[in-house]
Amino acid sequence: MDSYQYSELIKELSSKVENIAKIIKPQELRHELEEIAAQELNPKFWEDAKRAGEVGKLKRKNERLLEAFSKAEGMLKDCKELFALLESESDEAALAELFAQAPELESTITALEIQVMLSAPNDNVNAIVTIQPGAGGTESQDWASMLYRMYLRYAERRGYKIELLDYQDGEEAGIKGVAFIIKGENAYGYLKGENGVHRLVRISPFDANAKRHTSFSSVQVSPELDDDIDIIIEEKDLRIDTYRASGAGGQHVNKTESAIRITHLPSGIVVQCQNDRSQHKNKATALKMLKSKLYELERQKQQEGIATQEKSEIGWGHQIRSYVLAPYQQVKDLRSGYATSDTSGVLDGDIDKLIESVLVQRG
Repeated sequence: MDSYQYSELIKELSSKVENIAKIIKPQELRHELEEIAAQELNPKFWEDAKRAGEVGKLKRKNERLLEAFSKAEGMLKDCKELFALLESESDEAALAELFAQAPELESTITALEIQVMLSAPNDNVNAIVTIQPGAGGTESQDWASMLYRMYLRYAERRGYKIELLDYQDGEEAGIKGVAFIIKGENAYGYLKGENGVHRLVRISPFDANAKRHTSFSSVQVSPELDDDIDIIIEEKDLRIDTYRASGAGGQHVNKTESAIRITHLPSGIVVQCQNDRSQHKNKATALKMLKSKLYELERQKQQEGIATQEKSEIGWGHQIRSYVLAPYQQVKDLRSGYATSDTSGVLDGDIDKLIESVLVQRG
């Protein structure tokens, strides 16, 4: 990077920060925080626990947004001033050091951009993730388990928690399906862009002839919504099946039919839950999953005009991202165009750049 390129970068980032300031209105946020602080001094404020909780969430959100904005604005100002000073003194060594810090400045402002973008309804809630292998037997089932591990590692990196809802082992390797909740701030906002078919190309470990295979798995993400969400589900539209729980760790496996599978006949959506010994609790969780998926279905219809993955083929023509391990190494998101050769890092949960590229592209 030279002085001209750095100058152009500073102009671009300055424009972004100015646009963000117009959107979030920092002074209004500060004023709102002052009003909240005044409310909290009134003992009657705490008598309404539900309202106090909602105000508390708003307070924390505004505080985090202001903190991120102040950090980005301060870094940008410091870089501008230092650049002007070093250029006037023709200090090449110090300029080279400043240029080397440019990616950190870009990353900070991109993170702020994304934080501003994650303001849609339910972006701040937990994410219900379902992974299903496509056709291809063991190959696809193994790929589904690799994706499951990728999201577990991603959640671990971000400090998110995981609640397993349903897990079905593959016959030889991998999994037939898994459903889990990723719990943490803005989990759904970050992960909603993972909705779609993920394609893997590799030399198959299950092929004695070491041939290259292509596998597909579908990832479905929906927000974990409150029980009082206005989604009407009629009993006549449901087929409810019970079965014996399976998978690691279940002491009641093959003893009681506590696992629940619910099929929503009009949409074809199927949800399963086996994480509890109680059939009643599993049914309640499955209905919650169904409501969340129906909500996501409606959101996709309204915003994107596309069918849900439940009614899409898990294969060619529907993929959102390709993971190529042979003959070369590359993970590429087909929507944003972002690509990286660090395939091992991605499969180990380092997917922030891929997620951010889609959020910025959509923003």
